Amino acid sequence: MEQILLEAMLRHVEDREVIRDSQHGFTKGKSCLTSLVAFYGGVTTSVDKGRATDAIYLDFCKAFDTSHPEDSGQWLNVQLETGDSGVSQKSILGPVEKDLGVLVNEKLDMSWQCALTAQKANCTLGCIKRSVASRSREVILPLSSALVRPHLEHCIQLWSPQHRKDMDLLERVQRRATKMIRGMQHLSYEDRLRELGLFNPEKRRLRRHLTAAFQSLKGAYKKDGDKLFSTACSNRTRGNGFKLKESRFRLERRKRFFTVRVVRHWNRLPREAVNAPSLETFPVRLDGALSNLI
Repeated sequence: MEQILLEAMLRHVEDREVIRDSQHGFTKGKSCLTSLVAFYGGVTTSVDKGRATDAIYLDFCKAFDTSHPEDSGQWLNVQLETGDSGVSQKSILGPVEKDLGVLVNEKLDMSWQCALTAQKANCTLGCIKRSVASRSREVILPLSSALVRPHLEHCIQLWSPQHRKDMDLLERVQRRATKMIRGMQHLSYEDRLRELGLFNPEKRRLRRHLTAAFQSLKGAYKKDGDKLFSTACSNRTRGNGFKLKESRFRLERRKRFFTVRVVRHWNRLPREAVNAPSLETFPVRLDGALSNLI
C-alpha cells in the first residue's frame, strides 16, 4: 500500500510540475552528485568570467535539534579570489564549508577534502585490521570495498585531487590495504595490484568520471546532461562519433572542474564504449580502453 501511495504522489508531483528542475533531492534521475556538479559548475563558470558570485548556505541542523545554541546565527564572510580580473566575489561561505559531505574552502580548493577522506579511510582500515583476524584476500578485499572505498569515491567527480601530494595521500590508503593481505607483503605495490586485479586510484577515478559522463549524456542523468556538456559539431568519421566540445577558460579552478576535464578523456574513448547500450555494459567496454587514456 505504501508503495502504491508513493508512486501516486510522485506521479502527481511530476504531472503538475511541482518540483523545479533545480531540485535534486528525492528526485528520480538525480542525486547528491548531480546537485553538487550543477551548483559548483555554475559557481566556477561565474568566477571564471569575473562575475560577482554569492553563495548562501542555510543550516537546517537546528530544526532537528543537532546544533548548539551558541553556534546559531553565525555568518562568516570571505572573499573568493578570481585571479587576473582583480574582482572579488563576496560569499557567505566559511573558510571551509561542508556541502553534501564534501569540504570546500573559499578558493574552491579540494585539498581539505582529500585530507579528511584519507583520514576517514585510514581510520576504517585500522578498525578492520584490529577487528578481523583473517588476512585472506577473500576477507580483506570485500571489507575494503564495502567499508573503505565509499570514503574514497563519494562524489569523487567533484573533488578529484589535482595536486600530486593529494593523489599520493589517497593512494597510500590502497597501498596499506593491499599490504594487509596475507602473502602480499613481499610484493611491490604494482605487483600487488596485478595479483589482486585492482586498478590504481587514478584509473579508478577516471573510470568513475567517465561513467558519470555517460550517465549525464545517455543514462539516468540525461535530463541535466545537456546543461553540462555540449556536443561538438563535426562531420569527421574518425573517433567515437560522439565527441564533446572543448572550451577554453581562464582560471585553473574552472579548467579542473569535472565537466571540463572529463571532455578530453571522453573524446578519446573508442566507438564501442561510447555506443554502449546501457550503464551496465559501459564499464565493461571502458575497462579495456583505460590503459590508453592514462
